[in-house]
Amino acid sequence: MTQIELIHQQAVENTKTKIMDDIDNFLGESETLPEFKEYLDKRSTYITQIWLNVWLTKSTNDFSKRDKKAFLSERGYVVEGVDRKLINKLFRNEMREYKPFNTKEWIKSAIDELSWETQYDRARKKFLKKAEEDQLLEKKAGIKEKIFQVAHTVLSDFQESAYLRIRHEMAKELKKILDENQKFEDIDTYMLEERLTVIGSFNPDDYRTLADFFDELTGQIHQTASWGRFYFEYETYQYHFENSVLKYFTRIAAEEVMHHLEQHILSEYEEVFKDKLSVTETKRIINDLAEVYLDGLIFKLQEEYVTDLLALAEIEFEEREHHEIYERDLAERERRKAEELAELERKREEEARMLEDIFGREYNPSLRRNVRYILHIGETNTGKTHHALETMKAARTGLYLAPLRLLALEVYEKLNAEGVPCSLKTGEEEKPVEGANHISCTVEMFHEKEFYEVVVIDESQMIADKDRGFSWFKAITKANAEEVHIIGSKNIKGMMMDLLDDGVAEIYEYTRDIPLQVENKEFSLKDTKKGDALVCFSRKQVLENASKLQNNGRQVSMIYGSMPPETRKKQIERFIKGETSVVVATDAIGMGLNLPIRRIVFLENEKFDGTRRRRLTSQEIKQIAGRAGRKGIYNVGRVAFTSDISLMTKLLEKEDKPVETFSIAPTSVIFERFQKYHRSLAVFFELWDKFESPKGTNKASLSEERELYEYIRDTEIEARLPMMELYGFLHLPFSSKEPVLIEQWLETIRAIVSDAELPEPPVKTDSLEELELSYKAIGLHLLFLYKLGRKTEAVYWERVRTGLSDDVHEFLKSEVKNYKKKCRHCGRGIHVDSPYQICDSCYSARNRKRVDNKDRWR
Repeated sequence: MTQIELIHQQAVENTKTKIMDDIDNFLGESETLPEFKEYLDKRSTYITQIWLNVWLTKSTNDFSKRDKKAFLSERGYVVEGVDRKLINKLFRNEMREYKPFNTKEWIKSAIDELSWETQYDRARKKFLKKAEEDQLLEKKAGIKEKIFQVAHTVLSDFQESAYLRIRHEMAKELKKILDENQKFEDIDTYMLEERLTVIGSFNPDDYRTLADFFDELTGQIHQTASWGRFYFEYETYQYHFENSVLKYFTRIAAEEVMHHLEQHILSEYEEVFKDKLSVTETKRIINDLAEVYLDGLIFKLQEEYVTDLLALAEIEFEEREHHEIYERDLAERERRKAEELAELERKREEEARMLEDIFGREYNPSLRRNVRYILHIGETNTGKTHHALETMKAARTGLYLAPLRLLALEVYEKLNAEGVPCSLKTGEEEKPVEGANHISCTVEMFHEKEFYEVVVIDESQMIADKDRGFSWFKAITKANAEEVHIIGSKNIKGMMMDLLDDGVAEIYEYTRDIPLQVENKEFSLKDTKKGDALVCFSRKQVLENASKLQNNGRQVSMIYGSMPPETRKKQIERFIKGETSVVVATDAIGMGLNLPIRRIVFLENEKFDGTRRRRLTSQEIKQIAGRAGRKGIYNVGRVAFTSDISLMTKLLEKEDKPVETFSIAPTSVIFERFQKYHRSLAVFFELWDKFESPKGTNKASLSEERELYEYIRDTEIEARLPMMELYGFLHLPFSSKEPVLIEQWLETIRAIVSDAELPEPPVKTDSLEELELSYKAIGLHLLFLYKLGRKTEAVYWERVRTGLSDDVHEFLKSEVKNYKKKCRHCGRGIHVDSPYQICDSCYSARNRKRVDNKDRWR
């Protein structure tokens, strides 16, 4: 028998059963024997429809989707890619006409007059019996509802009395738990069996309220002992306790309800149920109602003091006496709560005053009102910095603050070359020039006590940077000068006007003389031309693309963030002199570097920002694209993209979103004030989290400082170093994501604490990666040397570092064309033109593994 025939036969039997049930119902409801014809007339519609309903439902449900599609395909339907609902609809339509079952003919053949009368007698008796049973059930439900309604009224009035009894009973239960049980080590309740380790007896003084007791014992288990080993049930103390409350309450509630039931209800119950009403049965009837009150009772109990309950356990229950005790305990508890709340509020107010004293007043701008602020606002590559520096050069004394060591170095060399003696000062180096009254330095080196006639603060939009922004805020608001020139993008103007108020004397707004033009053709590497700067967003991509271009005969300069500044400078000089025709760079090219670039090409539209890959923002695109075009060399600055030209063009042309917040970070003054209250950096970080940043500001996360702090927390290093000195070491600007540098940092601090020789930085030169890491290691060593005032040693290590930067430059000059992509799995080399990130061997192995897994799960 085929599947469809089997299902059809089952549908026929189901239909027959339903018709016979319908006949029984029809006959049972009739007080006298009806004619067979009368049934056929009255139930004609049902008899006609019943087969179709049963057959369509069963066939639709019992056939799989695959069987339905096969059935329809045989009948010429196209079923591939068709929606499931449509498949079902088509299938049901086909099934309507498939071997219909004639229900009327079957009834006539199955029923004769003699059997009709017999069937009536049987159906009528069954109907009358069921009606009698339903009537009895209705009476039972009615009497239970009467008892429930009495319970509803009684229990509403019974709560106070019930709680006093429960309080006494659970006090005895609590005393029993504390007296008869031991405390065990916490264990995971998902384990089936475990030997429990005793850690002592319960001490009532360790817990204030019953809720505290349960919170403390979340991992404790209500134990049973067996054969010298402890086994646990899946029943915590709190669960055991609450279950006891429910059982006790339902019992006394049932007793109370029975006490209030009138005699006629009890008699009616006995008549209907043929038994007397018991406490057990009453508990069942009122159980749902009792549970309604349970949460309130449990909550009141959890608020009780453990000491009050234990004292109550020794007193025999007498309701009036226990009511008086409860009122006294409640009044005392409320008094203590009020005291605790008042103390908590006092501590909060004290903490708020402390936070305001330590942090708050530091971030209210205290401008020097005799300072003239001059704003230089405009797009990238518009000459803003040049004009500000011209003013500084003409002054008796001047200070230039840069966002990058490379820019500080560039200005230092520029001023000295133009006959203006200028010294250099960064965290990693100092280059004093005899007779210099001007200093070029990174913004973090700013010191408010030093006076200058003119101060120039570059890239002031960096005030919004979440980690470094406060250095710009501090320099701008606390500059000790006659004139402060602030250079920034257009979107910083509004914030500067609000921040400086009436201190702004002049505003210079700059626009590009050279327009930017976006090319409408998607860029490919083979389209590279002289004067192009190709931008991607990782060192790896820079090296790979530079290698491809060099192997195709182009000379290339490279720029990326981890490149030594001296190397970057030499790479730039090669491009300016024409020794190279193309620049391949990361977005480091967008910060203050003025190069004769014909076209900026975005090889990627996304970048990894430390958390995720995301599309470039409008401001980032403008900052980078603005480097295209150079007055006197190119009349138009060209911009190209490898994809999504329309979208990227819109972002390039989009109006800048104004900078509305700036970042704040701890200062030395803050640490001085903090030490009036505490001496622990752990506490400092906690308070920094609690301090609410003033409106318009964002707190620095201090994530790198916190990560480093965890290495020395609660160690001899923390114990022996003054807190401000320790924070200074945490705040050193080095790459704390490099394990080698973290280890060097730790070893150096250990040496400082133990008054030993500082360890020399590890220097390796076998590869570009080792050269760059060694450069960073010497940079970290120099940070320590300058912090410790050991300038003589620093001069030697600066020479060593310069040699390493020369080696990096030579490597990039001559060896990048041999740069190999590496397989991200095995580390073996891959041809630089390969579009994949894994080698052929690893790709084949991965495919074999996939096939094996598929075979295993079949």
